[in-house]
Amino acid sequence: MVRSEKTIAGTQEEPNTYSDSHSGVMTSNGRRMNVVYTGKRGMAFENTLNYTNQIYLNQGRAIINKRPTPVKVLQSKGTRVLKGFYEEKSTVDYDGIYQGKSIVFEAKSTKEKRLPLSIISDHQVKYLADAEKLGAISFLIVDMRALGEVFLVPSNMLRKYTEEAKQGGRKSIPLRDLEVYTQLVKSQNGVPLDYLSVVDRLIEDEIA
Repeated sequence: MVRSEKTIAGTQEEPNTYSDSHSGVMTSNGRRMNVVYTGKRGMAFENTLNYTNQIYLNQGRAIINKRPTPVKVLQSKGTRVLKGFYEEKSTVDYDGIYQGKSIVFEAKSTKEKRLPLSIISDHQVKYLADAEKLGAISFLIVDMRALGEVFLVPSNMLRKYTEEAKQGGRKSIPLRDLEVYTQLVKSQNGVPLDYLSVVDRLIEDEIA
């Protein structure tokens, strides 16, 4: 495992409230905790996604789970973690069931006006591609903070650009390509980030 840039200042176990059950943090011994840490970049986007998924669940539309990020505890006192760090994720952020199919996706946020391929690891790209081969709906959802827009990037498109980058191609997906080949995720139907409406179009177009 590799240390994450996010370092834990301290955590405390709390009752299973909405925020706790969606915090997405689990220690190496399986305890779920609320975590106070530095480096909260992208957390507002993640929280909005988690809220969106709760709405989907309430509507009976889909079950989407946030996979917990493993935490390596270095020092603790009782249930309180005094020192530790986030370990690298082995797969992707979210998985679940939608329209009888498995759905898996990674969520990223960037301040750039392009999509740097460096924000997603090779093993995550491979996981999305492998899941797609086995029939899952797989994609990357990215928050372009400089534009105030969210794009859904199909797994096959992500894989294409990643493979080209390995052969000496550009290391990012330019905005013009995102605007042409991906789809915007909008706030609609009472859902803050209604990405399943985009997934519906991908299924119809046999892209997913």
